[in-house]
Amino acid sequence: MDKKITIAIDGFSSTGKSTVAKQLAKELGYVYVDTGAMYRAVTLYVMRNLFVTETNFDVEAILRHLPFISLKFVFDEELGHGEIFLNKENVEKEIRQMEVSRNVSKVATVSEIREMLVKQQQEMGKDKGVVMDGRDIGTVVFPDADLKLFMTASTQTRAERRYKELRDRGTKVEFQEVLENVKERDFLDTTREDSPLIKAEDAIEIDNSNLTLEEQFEKVVKLAKDKIAEKA
Repeated sequence: MDKKITIAIDGFSSTGKSTVAKQLAKELGYVYVDTGAMYRAVTLYVMRNLFVTETNFDVEAILRHLPFISLKFVFDEELGHGEIFLNKENVEKEIRQMEVSRNVSKVATVSEIREMLVKQQQEMGKDKGVVMDGRDIGTVVFPDADLKLFMTASTQTRAERRYKELRDRGTKVEFQEVLENVKERDFLDTTREDSPLIKAEDAIEIDNSNLTLEEQFEKVVKLAKDKIAEKA
């Protein structure tokens, strides 16, 4: 039997990390964990309680409410992967809205939130056989991951992908707004004090600006299977 490994996929927003991570987990029969969904769910909770608005960011109130935030992935057989539940409510659709995207990088700067979620993520992946994607998986959550990938693409390409995704969902949004959001998230993700987005020294960088989903998947699957064979 193949020895199971831990696969960490990091990278910038809208680089298709979640898409390729889901595909890879399904191909390998591994557990898939979307850590971005966890941060988005916390952000949704914070927004619903008005702890973050255009003019306010009440960190003290957020910290007081952390014990009341329960997150869980519930596997959906039809989809083939888990969806995020916030306090027993499926919020998978709500967390993908532009309003959440505008606030998630800001909420993710709060060290106590990161500490809480990193512990949960490490627990989810302790037995290996996991594909986890996010911003700090290969550097903080699983610095000893067997395979680390770092996804990147041009800002314009990522904004175009995000714009199409939102429009396809029926969200009315202007391209310029999406482009500015991508740029802002890049800045916040790479400059925050706690666990900034950086490429791990031993991560393999994949620029998918000009790759099709099929080409990207083939490349990633080969890397994963080669690493599994190496560990066997």
